[in-house]
Amino acid sequence: MPTLLLVRHGRSTANTAGILAGWTPGVELDDTGRAQAAALAGRLAPVPLVQVVSSPLERCRQTLEPLLAARPGLAGPERGGAAPGEPALDERLGECHYGEWTGRPLAELAKEPLWRTVQDHAAAAAFPGGESLRELSHRTVGAVREWNEKIAAEHGEDAVWVACSHGDVIKAVVADALGLHLDHFQRINVDPCSVTAIRYTARRPFLLRMGDTGDLASLAPRPADHSGRPGGTDPGEDAVVGGSTGAA
Repeated sequence: MPTLLLVRHGRSTANTAGILAGWTPGVELDDTGRAQAAALAGRLAPVPLVQVVSSPLERCRQTLEPLLAARPGLAGPERGGAAPGEPALDERLGECHYGEWTGRPLAELAKEPLWRTVQDHAAAAAFPGGESLRELSHRTVGAVREWNEKIAAEHGEDAVWVACSHGDVIKAVVADALGLHLDHFQRINVDPCSVTAIRYTARRPFLLRMGDTGDLASLAPRPADHSGRPGGTDPGEDAVVGGSTGAA
């Protein structure tokens, strides 16, 4: 199955202000976030991409603008975008619906009784007037799996694609890939404009990178070497005994 590069949007004005943005309209990247987005295009330059999908929220779409400007063939109506230069949008990759928590300062929310449930027992957490973290996990994992099947059918098993989304979304997808109970998803951290790479196979997913903010050239598909290394063009689905494929 294809390799998914999950990009968290660049730093936003809500991140800087310590506000839980959720689906609040008009939340954009700050100056640091725009610089991160510009750098992302260069970091991904060595990696062949076949599809770019995004949360519909502004901060994700802005994060992808430099990448799509550099690779116009990945955007537009022929790739599922609503207009030229637009990525395919999927609401299932959108931020959690935080309901009554939306727009409130994180420092204030940390005093709410529900905060401890979110931190320690995420599978039981449901936001008032919003959705539960179980629902978030179900819709986001379902979206990723569906896109994987579509991309594999259209572009082959070694295709690499990008989905730009949000912190809790990415953490939920990583938890699923690792077989973690949702209660443990707060152990996962992904920084703004980081890249998390998951190689899906028929047997199991492989987490190749998590929250990476550095060089990404090694994520490009490689010629088959029959090492069983996941993430290259070799279809091996078993982990390497000894845990390394580096030179001896």
